[in-house]
Amino acid sequence: MCETRLMARARGKGEKNGGQGEENETKVKLEDDFAALFKLPLTEFTVARNALAARLKKAGRGEGSERVKALVKPSISAWAVNQLYWRHRDAFERLIAAGERFRRAHASQLAGKAADMRAALTARREALSGLSRLAGALLRDAGHNTAPDTMRRITTTLEALSTYSSFSDAPRPGRLTDDVDPPGFESLAALIPSVGREERPDQSTRVIPFQPSASDAASSLLEADDVSKREEAHQTRIASAQAALQAAELALRETRAIAQDVAATLKKVTAHASEMEKGRREAEERFEKASVAAEEARQRLQSVTGEAEKAARALEDAERGVEKARKEALHSEK
Repeated sequence: MCETRLMARARGKGEKNGGQGEENETKVKLEDDFAALFKLPLTEFTVARNALAARLKKAGRGEGSERVKALVKPSISAWAVNQLYWRHRDAFERLIAAGERFRRAHASQLAGKAADMRAALTARREALSGLSRLAGALLRDAGHNTAPDTMRRITTTLEALSTYSSFSDAPRPGRLTDDVDPPGFESLAALIPSVGREERPDQSTRVIPFQPSASDAASSLLEADDVSKREEAHQTRIASAQAALQAAELALRETRAIAQDVAATLKKVTAHASEMEKGRREAEERFEKASVAAEEARQRLQSVTGEAEKAARALEDAERGVEKARKEALHSEK
């Protein structure tokens, strides 16, 4: 009996684990279906989303169907950033790593430690520039316009993702539906001091030889906090200004490239238009010559027709004359 109970208990446990395994497998499959939607060309997103929602509903998975229906078609800039994540993962991860190095260097500098901010900023700028070029190529290959505003929004979103990588609730790369704005000062302030606080000595064990009054202590703390905030704000403004400059430089390069492409296209179109105009003139000349020849042929036809009619009448007169002469000859013989 004990063996029977143990076997039944083991069987029940196996069935429970099997059910959980099937449920987990279903969730994984649904996540894969979600990811597949965001990998598609932008023009195919809506049709594929609706088809997936209908298939899930038919399979009795109403909750998953509703989740799919709620998915919003990405903007063109968000779609481009998603494609960078799916198609150029190594370059994307380099940007995330560069953003983390920049954040740590910034935190160390605020903590009064030596940090190579220039190298960290250069690494992030190079990663952003490389991804922006890849984004432009993706857009052109897909038949989309690489307008300066679109490229600026792509760069801003990439920069924001590199900063948000340290947040627990960071936007999920590869499934963006809209642009991502960089975090505000409060969010940055919550991140930056974290490194410095870990390395500061424990204030509870420090011996304080002199105990100031409560008002003096409060004043000193407020002043120190104010200085720290001003320094953080200053560093944040510098970083934002550098990022804005980088985005502007990138937009300028993209605009120049677009202008060169437009100029080359204009040159080709102009040459083609000149050839077509030349062909038109030649065709008009041929048409004019053909019209003259047709008029001459028409007049010749009229002339020949008149001569043919005269010849036909003469032939009829001749035939009547012959017939008359034949009758007269026969009459004379009688």
